Amino acid sequence: MKINHLIAAIVAAGLITWNTTSHAAEPGTVPAKAKLTEAEAGKIALKKVPHGKLGEGELEMENGILVYSFDIKLSDSKSIVEVQVNAVTGAIVDVAVEGPAEQAKEAAEDAKDKAKEGKEKDDDEKDEKEKK
Repeated sequence: MKINHLIAAIVAAGLITWNTTSHAAEPGTVPAKAKLTEAEAGKIALKKVPHGKLGEGELEMENGILVYSFDIKLSDSKSIVEVQVNAVTGAIVDVAVEGPAEQAKEAAEDAKDKAKEGKEKDDDEKDEKEKK
């Protein structure tokens, strides 16, 4: 059971911190399965929101599909448009407008997930120390 938590934490940490422009992908890893670079996917995403400004992006699994997810900022609004691009085919997977309330909710969920991952990592490290 604890090994599953360790594996999940490692995978999640890897996906959260992955930056395709500064790391070489190892064969068989999730980033290696992406056929597009983050920059290529960003250009595709901007075609859906041509007057937006490309914000943060991340490589993640969504409903079993490897996608680049981008937040595109609108100059005339506090809302953002989240565009998901299939990292293998380049197809648009989803487009959703997020207002300030949705953005705050998502940020809170992300912070909660990071805290949970940190606790699981700490628990796993404690278990490892106890084994020694």
